[in-house]
This record gives sequence, C-alpha cells and structure tokens, in this order.
Amino acid sequence: MRMFNLKAMVLLATLGVAATANASINLHGEAGKEFTNLSASFGADNPGLTFNGNWAHSDDDGDVAGLGMGFNLPLGPVLFTVGGKALYLNPKDGDEGYAVAVGGGAQIPLGDFITLFGEGYYSPDSLSSGVEDYVEANGGVRVRIIKSMSIEAGYRYMDMAGKHDHRDNKLADGAYAGFNFTF
Repeated sequence: MRMFNLKAMVLLATLGVAATANASINLHGEAGKEFTNLSASFGADNPGLTFNGNWAHSDDDGDVAGLGMGFNLPLGPVLFTVGGKALYLNPKDGDEGYAVAVGGGAQIPLGDFITLFGEGYYSPDSLSSGVEDYVEANGGVRVRIIKSMSIEAGYRYMDMAGKHDHRDNKLADGAYAGFNFTF
C-alpha cells in the first residue's frame, strides 16, 4: 500500500511539472499612491495549473507575502481561475501571522490587445492567525504593447482586519498602474 501512495504522489508531481513546463512566466509590478505589489506567476494565462508568488508593501500598514496555486479553466473566451494562497502577514499595528485564503478570478479578452481582469481572495478568522480576517481584491484593464510586455491600470484592495484591540491595516485601497513581462 505504501508503494502505491508513493507512485501516486510521483505521478501527480510529474503531471504538475509537465502542466507548467510549457506555461508562460509572468513578472508583474504595480504601484499605487501608498503601496507596491510585486509578483511572479507561472501559467497564469494558460489553461491548467497556475502557480504564483507575491509581496505587497505599505509604509503605513505593513507587508504581505504569499504563495498561491490555482486551476485555470477556459469557458469560451473567458479564462476563470479558482485557487488559494498561503500568506505571511506582517501588519504595522498588530501581530504577525498567517492566512490561508481561497478565491479566484477571471480574464476577459476584448480583442487581441486589451483584457479585462478581476480577482478576489478571502481568509476568515478560522484560517488565519494574528488578524480577524484577510481580504484581497483587484480589477482592471491590461493593454498588450508587444508580445512580451503589457501595461495595466486598476484598483486594488488588501485589508488585514485587526484583532485583540489592534486597528485594521489596509495595505492597498486605491488605483494603481502596473506592468507585466511575459516569457
């Protein structure tokens, strides 16, 4: 029985690596009035598995770093994503901790060069430590300049709700401008 479990795990790992072998690599950066967000993703624009990592910072409210995994499902021209993120939370006012957030998003192409996108993730108190809950959402429009580069504008909201008499720490709550490099 143990050998069967090992073989199954190796098969799943191999399928996961194979699914992302031909996937694109995206490097992303964005800046808002009082926040920055940097990320890298593998397979974000292709059907199948996608992996990502990000770091967000606000001088007034702290930092969030995360690793995520999702599954992209194309339905017609729309690419839907469902997945989760494991997050390290370091609020400026409060205890550092973690969160496991679940959520998803969608990308809607409007022709060859313009894409509308949006996503949201949530972690309740039962899946987080140091905060009451964690909420993240963003949406915007992406314009492809050349095949490997695009610019975007959107709105991002990231909040770590305070716990134990600590205030809420909103990392982001406003418009941003960003860029993407795709390899």
